Amino acid sequence: MKLEQVTRHETVGDFIAAYLADIGVEVIFGVISIHNMPILDALARQGRVRFVPARGEAGAMNMADAYARVSGKLGVVMTSTGTAAGNAAGAQVEALTAGTSLLHITATVDTQFMDRDRAPIHDVPRQPDMLKGISKAYYRLWDAKSAIGTLTAAINAAISAPTGPVSLEIPVDVQRMAAPPSTRAFALSPQNPLASDAVIDELAQLVTGARRPMIWLGGGARNASRQATELVERGFAAVTSTNGRATVSEDNPANLGAFNMAPESQALYETIDLMIVVGSRLRGNETLNNTMRLPRPLIQIDADAYQGGRNYPVDLFVHGDAADTLQRLLDRLPEKLSVDPNLVFDIANTRARGEGTMRAAMGPYSTIADALLERVTPGGHPWVRDVTISNSTFGNRYVKIAEPCHGVHALGGGIGQGVAMGIGAAIASKSAKAITLLGDGGTQLGIAEMITAVEEKAPLVYVLMNDQAYGVIRNIQDAQYDSRHYYSALHTPDFATHCAAIGMPHHKVGAVSEFAGVLDAALAAEGPQLIEVDMIAIGPFAESFSGPPAGAAGNKV
Repeated sequence: MKLEQVTRHETVGDFIAAYLADIGVEVIFGVISIHNMPILDALARQGRVRFVPARGEAGAMNMADAYARVSGKLGVVMTSTGTAAGNAAGAQVEALTAGTSLLHITATVDTQFMDRDRAPIHDVPRQPDMLKGISKAYYRLWDAKSAIGTLTAAINAAISAPTGPVSLEIPVDVQRMAAPPSTRAFALSPQNPLASDAVIDELAQLVTGARRPMIWLGGGARNASRQATELVERGFAAVTSTNGRATVSEDNPANLGAFNMAPESQALYETIDLMIVVGSRLRGNETLNNTMRLPRPLIQIDADAYQGGRNYPVDLFVHGDAADTLQRLLDRLPEKLSVDPNLVFDIANTRARGEGTMRAAMGPYSTIADALLERVTPGGHPWVRDVTISNSTFGNRYVKIAEPCHGVHALGGGIGQGVAMGIGAAIASKSAKAITLLGDGGTQLGIAEMITAVEEKAPLVYVLMNDQAYGVIRNIQDAQYDSRHYYSALHTPDFATHCAAIGMPHHKVGAVSEFAGVLDAALAAEGPQLIEVDMIAIGPFAESFSGPPAGAAGNKV
């Protein structure tokens, strides 16, 4: 791609706005401030990129994160300096945990005051240290001459495996500088590690000797959907992390889905004679804090060499890009593997029993889960979830998604990010509303961003499960603290009044039989809608969820 001609009469701010448009950026999320105004003023004058003004930097970061996950494109967020950059930190930690390709353009004070602790407005002396701690990489644009090189380096870092959020700090006086002429052509060139032929030969030998092979697909495998599906068609079984869902279709009978830790699944693992883990960290809350027994030989494929054998000792580590590695493995395998003909049946049976156990635990909420299941996948809806009991109980596994990019959840476990994530997912979705599962506690953390949803006419439906408490905390208090409910009860706002105040349609469900019809009406309506599920009226789940398991003897999920 070629950048437009930049004249000496244009500023660095103009240059950055044009650059982002030229590489295909369509949406930027952020909050305007005196320290990022040169770029945002240029953005508005050029009119080539949509700017979504969030109510806070944390919300803007969550929106950009979800937008990137659903669209498959670079997410871009714009913040100011000091406290403003700090406001985005928690949300950027989520993007770092998820490995989201994201560019965080933030400001800092004039170069004459940088790093000198002289207290100009908004100055934070150790802002670079903070940004380095929450970023895959950190860059500072020191002067106009380095604009093209620094911006190119930052974006390439964000999109190179292992992907992640990159922070680019730009002093406000540099934004105002005249940009030097430039006609340089450039192309984004992500750098992905390639495994050696020798290690793939070794992997192929192990695969051809297996009778019951299985592939565990994490978020790092989502770009390898075609290759993973082909492996399953040739004879592999599949299981996924929560972030790797739908890499292989969740309707495929050979896919266990995210029922990765159910007792039925653990029994199945005892019969598997080869497991290949692709792009997954084997997180603690999906492996009983790494005490769950996994099959041997255990192979790991990852673009991040640091992850090799980190949580489980492996028999072979393959450092390489998921899609490239699996394709080269397929090139070495026969069209059909000589596998146990009962393997697919065993997978389907295991998943059915896991779903049955989950349905029994839901109690009355199985009706709501079924209504979502019947609509999310067929409608191609992004399925966004905050940290809630309902998500931990059925959202992460039971409600299927159509594509890997349709699943968005708070991977790092931080509460209150779903309201904003739903907006980013909705803006990225071109053909279907984003359905966003919330709890009342988390909603109160991000409630201001509902105004952004209304202002932007975001095509989304919030499903707010209201039990007037931090439900999971209350359940842990019941299980471990003799039902001493300190600090877990919430003074919950009247969400109907809130929605009326901001112009968002509100629907309240007091019986599970009402939910499907209300959901259909909300999906058919224009703009954002909120469905409040009155859990006090409906009653509790049949089985209490009291947090992720602590180990092999931990709590049930």
